[in-house]
Amino acid sequence: MSVRYARPDASEMMFHVFRRSLHPELFTIHAETRIVRDRFTAWIRICDTGHWISFAAKGETICELMASRGQMLPQRRRFLQKRLRGSRDEFIQFDNGIGYHVCYQLEQLDPEVFLNVHDELLGDFRRATLAHQFPCANRLAPCPVSLIRTDVWERSLLVHTYHTFPENCAIAKTQSLFEIT
Repeated sequence: MSVRYARPDASEMMFHVFRRSLHPELFTIHAETRIVRDRFTAWIRICDTGHWISFAAKGETICELMASRGQMLPQRRRFLQKRLRGSRDEFIQFDNGIGYHVCYQLEQLDPEVFLNVHDELLGDFRRATLAHQFPCANRLAPCPVSLIRTDVWERSLLVHTYHTFPENCAIAKTQSLFEIT
């Protein structure tokens, strides 16, 4: 009997930034929300392998995406494509006055520590902007979860994401700031 895993191996994860919109049919979306302010609109989505954030302001769309290496994605207007491992910082100042700063990491944890962090994330589901629990790969392992928190102001959006990979005892985390100067 074949079992479909909700998440790929954590080592297969990639982090992408596009200066364009992406087509929703490329992804399986499990949860989404829209944030509208006078100066920007943002879509935040939880997908099979991670998340997809679209930030639109000043006639420009910036998309941040965490997806598996095998995900079919467009090449046009891709600003960043990096394997998710360790911890990294990126900053892009676009010529139209949009600033984008992101910190992202893939953290490998001891099994006991992973279970504690996983339980804390489950406890935060009610306070999250978006949260989703995926089907378990087996009955003895915790189910993968994704949790997203946002802080919203008139000229900026701060997004924190957490994605668990129980098979690897790993957690992918991002902190992204989109701001209009």
